[in-house]
Amino acid sequence: MKQKFVKAAVAACCMAAAGCGQAPVAMGPAQYDMLTVAATDREIPVNYSATIRGRQDIDIYPQISGTISKLCVSEGEQVSEGQTLFIIDQVPYKAALQTAEANVAAAKAGVSTAKLTYNSKKELFRRNVVSQFDLSTAKNQLLTAEAQLAQAEAQRVSADNNLSYTVVKAPSNGVVGTLPLRVGALVGPSTRLTTVSDNSEMYVYFSMTENQLLALTRRYGSAAATLKNMPDVGLLLSDGSSYGAAGRVESISGVIDASTGSVQFRAVFPNKEGLLHSGGSGNIVLPSVYKDCVVIPQTATFEIQDKVYVYKVVDGKASSAMIDVEKVSNGREYIVRSGLEPGQTIVAEGVGLLREGTPVAPKSAPAAPAAETDDAQTVNTL
Repeated sequence: MKQKFVKAAVAACCMAAAGCGQAPVAMGPAQYDMLTVAATDREIPVNYSATIRGRQDIDIYPQISGTISKLCVSEGEQVSEGQTLFIIDQVPYKAALQTAEANVAAAKAGVSTAKLTYNSKKELFRRNVVSQFDLSTAKNQLLTAEAQLAQAEAQRVSADNNLSYTVVKAPSNGVVGTLPLRVGALVGPSTRLTTVSDNSEMYVYFSMTENQLLALTRRYGSAAATLKNMPDVGLLLSDGSSYGAAGRVESISGVIDASTGSVQFRAVFPNKEGLLHSGGSGNIVLPSVYKDCVVIPQTATFEIQDKVYVYKVVDGKASSAMIDVEKVSNGREYIVRSGLEPGQTIVAEGVGLLREGTPVAPKSAPAAPAAETDDAQTVNTL
């Protein structure tokens, strides 16, 4: 038994000595994931912060002063054009109208009296009973009476209008906003009573930078062509959900905001379900469609002084190359405008650790584990 253990120890020492005598294995080029560039079609959605407004948001102000005597609607109520919203105390305006009507009646009587006097003077003047002065005086009195009648009529119209202004009506179809004032509150022409929003369609406003606008204009040829050819846009609501209907960009502001360097776009969305509310917020999702373009992952790139680079694989070595990419990005990929051609191979990961001229090789599949031999089993058994 002792001899068996000695033989096994001698065999192990021999194997170790043989292993120590082998030459070291040479290290090959570093292995990396690689990507062969190919042309493809890609649609990249880009999000822009947006604000939601009704097609018409009309602030309601009274045209006269007084106290609110009646509220005819409630907050959030759907109203039609011409529907009564508020009634302001009518008593003083009815009294003013009655006074104006009485003044009109008095002025009419004054005109009638002046006419009789003037006609009488004309007859007397024809008979040489009165002088030219008397006739002219009578005519002037008639003209004065007629002017007083016109003034009284104007005051009556004004009083009538003021009385009609005590009934505040909806200027359009829409939804009533908040009602900060109640019955008994004193209001005037500077007091905002509420807002009526036409929510049948909603305007969604978002902004792009000047460079993004220039890119769109160059792509489509003109601002008019941009509006005509821009794809339908989506809307992400404040809770992150997608709005069920697509919208259409229908206007681009002609003025760039000097303080922000941005230009405003307006998209219109249908609102049949009434899900969108004026004053809300969300994100416009604008898809950018590219045909036969080169798309690479952003992880395959690195930047130096705002320039984007990749490592091409040339003769088994990493060779840096600057590329020109679209400003539109989904955060994961770049659309390459120039610097890469289909069929070229680039390093797809770990580019931050590479250096110019580093030998590289594509990663190979992991080798299968070696099968255990009978000798190994024998040694283990021993």
